[in-house]
Amino acid sequence: MTQQLSKHRHISFTAHYTGYIWYQMGISHPALATAKGKTLAALVHPIESWAEKYVGGSMRTTLKQRHSILDNHLKELIEQHPNLQVLEIACGLSPRGWWFRQHYPNITYRELDLPDMAATKQAALQQIESNVDEVLSVDLFTDAFAAAFEVFDQQRPLVIISEGLINYFEKPMLQQLIQAIANYGQNFKELRYLTDIYPEPTQNKLATIIWNSSRLLKWMSRSAFSFHFKNPAEVENFFQEAGFNQVEVLQPKQFFEQATLENTQQHLGDLVWVIQATNK
Repeated sequence: MTQQLSKHRHISFTAHYTGYIWYQMGISHPALATAKGKTLAALVHPIESWAEKYVGGSMRTTLKQRHSILDNHLKELIEQHPNLQVLEIACGLSPRGWWFRQHYPNITYRELDLPDMAATKQAALQQIESNVDEVLSVDLFTDAFAAAFEVFDQQRPLVIISEGLINYFEKPMLQQLIQAIANYGQNFKELRYLTDIYPEPTQNKLATIIWNSSRLLKWMSRSAFSFHFKNPAEVENFFQEAGFNQVEVLQPKQFFEQATLENTQQHLGDLVWVIQATNK
């Protein structure tokens, strides 16, 4: 039987790049670093270095920020719920599943991606993990996505996590994805969605350059990569309309600098934010 695939599936080259950057950072395994990722990282290194000097951040610095914040949130949730279940969608070559399975063996952590990337990830994990569960192979924009939720126990809390994903879709597609997560997870004891998102760079002096870089990424990835939100309130409203009751937007300045700001609804100038949404 031929698996359903939507037209929104041409972003896998970024998985190779991010996979290699995580390896360079010392938080991944050599099996998750590909030759294609190494080539891409070397290719954009001069641009990244320039951006870090003049823009105040780059793809690799935001990768580190978002990865650290997401991991911290997940650790806190595991402390609260030792029987937590996790589904990482669009997992790519992320080391997160491997790392958490090693350090928290009592949780259930499954990964999901499109067929080609799922096969690549499965082959890599089999080199470094024993008895690893199958990487689920599903297109998020087809009815087959519902089947991914059926492998979990509804009596236990479930966290859906994604990284570097949701800016690749136009707003209607993004709403469809978030609604699907909320709908398919509505019968679980507790459902959370952890994700990062790139806001519109309105508070950056080089916003035009960042915008132009995003257009290049959009063309290279054959996707609809774009910025959708200008402030945290817009994000909260969007997620609530899609089916989540409580939505928290965390900006790196709040997390890393412990900023005490009267109005956390302001765009603080960070290139990436992290969202935690729950249906309770």
